[in-house]
Amino acid sequence: MSTARFAIPGVVAVNAFREAIRDRILYNLIFFALMMFGAAILVGQISIGIERLVIVNLGLSAISIIGLIMAIFIGVGLVYKEIEKRTLYSLLAKPVRRWEFLVGKYSGLLLTLAVNTALMTLGLAAALFYVSRHFERSDVSILVAVYFILLELALVTALALFFSCFSSPMLSTLFTLGIYITGVFAQDIREFGQVTKNPALLGLTRVLYYLLPNFHNFNGIAAAAYSDKIPAALIAQNALYALLYVTVILLGASVVFSRRNLK
Repeated sequence: MSTARFAIPGVVAVNAFREAIRDRILYNLIFFALMMFGAAILVGQISIGIERLVIVNLGLSAISIIGLIMAIFIGVGLVYKEIEKRTLYSLLAKPVRRWEFLVGKYSGLLLTLAVNTALMTLGLAAALFYVSRHFERSDVSILVAVYFILLELALVTALALFFSCFSSPMLSTLFTLGIYITGVFAQDIREFGQVTKNPALLGLTRVLYYLLPNFHNFNGIAAAAYSDKIPAALIAQNALYALLYVTVILLGASVVFSRRNLK
């Protein structure tokens, strides 16, 4: 494959990034994030002795929730909007393959999420420094927790893009949210199957546990808030898990989208 072919997803990604930053929802979410950090500072000052715990908890939760909203509500419209505007037809009339279009759109939204997450992380750092007037070595765990949030958002974005290839934004949102919520409680669902001791239910819960993305493993907020060290093995495991899962989802999305009749 030539270098020009590799450049096509990059061009689509840059255009997707430009479209995303022009979306008003991003500015509203950033404003909401600033309000959350302001509230974190206020609550932290009231909570004597646990200022850092409160600020880190609220700050990372805000980054996670806002990133999740962006990933879902922008991701489900990545393909649908292009079809509705009929800009996809003119794009695919050029030497652009459908999988290149999907990879470019995914990369563009992921870049948008990474930039916004970085900005919100700087806001969290500023709030933390404002209250404590210094940084600690244990604050590295906050960066690891943010990294886990990005991996989680990469998975959610891939899911939203997959469903947008064949469904409406409303249904895609419901599907993505449903899988996300199930993935958050995947471990609890598996334990529930073990408690019931019902072979059929146990088999079903095991299938769900291994088939659906386990978002529980990406939750590093509590560890960061309590300054606990996050093992390097877990960091590598989560990175590999997210990479493999995203690759499979994007491959599935490419297969579905390539077979879709756009006429």
